[in-house]
Amino acid sequence: MADQALDLRLKRVYDPPEKEDGARVLVDRLWPRGLRKEKAALALWLKDVAPSAELRQWFGHDPARFPEFSRRYRLELEANEAVLGRIDDLLKRGRVTLVYGAHDTVHNQAQVLLDYLQERSKRH
Repeated sequence: MADQALDLRLKRVYDPPEKEDGARVLVDRLWPRGLRKEKAALALWLKDVAPSAELRQWFGHDPARFPEFSRRYRLELEANEAVLGRIDDLLKRGRVTLVYGAHDTVHNQAQVLLDYLQERSKRH
């Protein structure tokens, strides 16, 4: 995939699905509160790509902890190549939108995952 840019986007799972989203992949370990499965319009719920419960709880969505959270989560992702392959498979068919439940659109695991996948595609 190194020869082409990834058609990968981010979106909050609570935002309405759009045709332009392509395959919507929920990247949270826990199901988003108050959201019906039909309304999420997911191609895949990839729980295993989310940060470990311990890391998620340590982070607690504290922006001051985000740099260290990002570093630790990237280490978890490096050890999780099989799960990342599921996203790769979807990307071969078109656009993928990573969806997440966090309120903070900057300091969240989906942003780290997006950055990681983009950097990883340049290495491979």
